[in-house]
Amino acid sequence: MPNQAPSSAHHILRLRSGRSISYWHLPGPPGAPTLLLLHGIAVTAELNWGASFATLCRHFQVIAPDLRGHGRSTPPPVHFRLEDCADDAVTLADALGIDRFIAVGYSMGSLIAQLLWRRHPERVGGLVLCASSRNFLGTTGERMAALFAPAITFAARLNPLFYALSAGILAPSLLDGVHGESRRFALAQLHQTSLTTVASAVAAVSEFSSHSWIGTTDVPVSVLITTDDPIVPTARQRRLAQSIPHARVFTVPGDHGVCIHEPEQFSQALLEACLAIGPTG
Repeated sequence: MPNQAPSSAHHILRLRSGRSISYWHLPGPPGAPTLLLLHGIAVTAELNWGASFATLCRHFQVIAPDLRGHGRSTPPPVHFRLEDCADDAVTLADALGIDRFIAVGYSMGSLIAQLLWRRHPERVGGLVLCASSRNFLGTTGERMAALFAPAITFAARLNPLFYALSAGILAPSLLDGVHGESRRFALAQLHQTSLTTVASAVAAVSEFSSHSWIGTTDVPVSVLITTDDPIVPTARQRRLAQSIPHARVFTVPGDHGVCIHEPEQFSQALLEACLAIGPTG
């Protein structure tokens, strides 16, 4: 499962504001469309997508940033906002001279992908939404997470010992069945993101809803459904697809951590969903 991309594929974009964006850049075949990969909450681009890089870059140019406060990217100055993450993605594309791209999001990243089309429609040639929904505030667990997120954020700012707790909290749900070197790699990746960022991101996710506008999406859309997902139930993922009349549906057997513990089957399903977008113009 560890990322096989060369270390030379990793870069840091330093902005005039003093912030920095950590990202992976893998060139594809000449003239290939660009995938901009947006990872899920608490993980890194490398953990979410690294095992898929080799499969994807045979057909696409691949850009995969660490979102604000995740991995090696600078934390947000105050609150984590999904809209800021969407704008960061465009800032990165501008810096790399990429005019148009396919936005590919997983879980929280899929919400950011939706916002990318909403805020910057001229830049997005297609959407691939994995483990996604029109909102994440429906189950009891989601409501409890949103309720406690502000308190956790406050405690984390007061006590530096909270910094690495996100790995211990999230590992059981994401790394079930992952052992040995792969588990050590995944835990090291999770430790790069503080509980402060995780809690703030949970709060941002809980406020998101695309119910009123996602059906107006005018670019090709693939929805990749994780069929055994207790975090984003399959029925809600299917309702997202049904709300976009032209969306194509793909499935991958597995739960919310399938991209980590079943990387080969996830990568193949992801490739099919991306290829279905077609030319982006």
